[in-house]
Amino acid sequence: MNQASVTKYPVTDRAREALAISLRGTEELIPQEEWLQKLAKSEATGIPLRVKLGLDPTAPDIHIGHTVVLNKMRQLQDLGHTVIFLIGDFTSMIGDPSGRNATRPPLTAEQIKSNAETYYKQASMVLDPAKTEIRYNSEWSDPLGARGMIQLAAKYTVARMMERNDFHERFKAGSSISIHEFLYPLMQGYDSVALKSDLELGGTDQKFNLLMGRHLQQEYGQEPQCILTMPLLEGLDGIEKMSKSKNNYIGINEDANTMFAKVLSISDDLMWRWYTLLSFRSEAGIAALKKEIEAGRNPKDAKVMLAKEITARFHDAQAADAAEQDFINRSKGGVPDDIPEVKLSGAPLGIGALLKQAGLAPSTSEANRLIDGGGVRVDSSVIGDKSLKLAAGTYIVQVGKRKFAKITLA
Repeated sequence: MNQASVTKYPVTDRAREALAISLRGTEELIPQEEWLQKLAKSEATGIPLRVKLGLDPTAPDIHIGHTVVLNKMRQLQDLGHTVIFLIGDFTSMIGDPSGRNATRPPLTAEQIKSNAETYYKQASMVLDPAKTEIRYNSEWSDPLGARGMIQLAAKYTVARMMERNDFHERFKAGSSISIHEFLYPLMQGYDSVALKSDLELGGTDQKFNLLMGRHLQQEYGQEPQCILTMPLLEGLDGIEKMSKSKNNYIGINEDANTMFAKVLSISDDLMWRWYTLLSFRSEAGIAALKKEIEAGRNPKDAKVMLAKEITARFHDAQAADAAEQDFINRSKGGVPDDIPEVKLSGAPLGIGALLKQAGLAPSTSEANRLIDGGGVRVDSSVIGDKSLKLAAGTYIVQVGKRKFAKITLA
């Protein structure tokens, strides 16, 4: 496509502000000047831009690390643009090898459908469902057929395909690369053609596939999309990326009290990174808050604000307020209002066995380790004796900061 033939539109302050919002917390915006011109064109014509996010529903649940890119979609949605939540039901059957040293097993149609329903339900906690276009790439991929697939494959070379890092490294190492894997980036790129997208979002590991969309749109005579990559969110430890396997995550389906307490557990430095990537507070508002902290305000105040914002997003404001009060009660050594009640028999019962049977410790040896660390309280008193046996009665037992149980022992 001859870029010189594209009409230039005047860039207003509003367009530049939209660009700043687009850039917030991003890794790359390619090409930035093209996106600014698209924003100017949208403002001048009143036609919303089409913003695409493709997700292969490879697992049923998401954590707040996954919402980083969804937050960006919401910001663009709030600017008035059309958000396309694309479910890769066709591409999921191929399996995307991005960032892996081996092909990912394809999913069954039943797994894809089940995961897709859960994905969108959870994504709707961030996106405005009334302003979200939901599409499935099987709509245009299935009708393409063998003839169409061959014609599409003719628009890209093997040499260019082998420039992709994971293919290049696997080839160099003598690892197998199946022919069908080459189809994945082609089909993801063709999604952009079918949807006539103006911007496609993705993680940093998706850059090759996103650029494929630009290439194929030009091949089909369309104005090429811009691409925007988002960084990976560090987990609770502030070091590794958020991951369930590393147990440093906050699931968006976790209860409000746990979610609130987990946000408060992050470091002060990580808090600002989370503000940038997870908060809907303006950059000016975050900068002002940071100044207050630097001037002597307690950093915990800012962390509480962030914890309440995130908790309210996935629950509601009332639940966030209750979670804050619950955390205050625990911090003061108080007992939450709603704790599980457990009935046990076998009095007198050793404290280690009691913790295990009540589900407060996975094993007696772990219970003993917790006792040695001073992390076990019975009726507010710290327990230091692992040989302690409790007689029949009712006790409030606390393990760590967040585990409580009202145990009746007979």
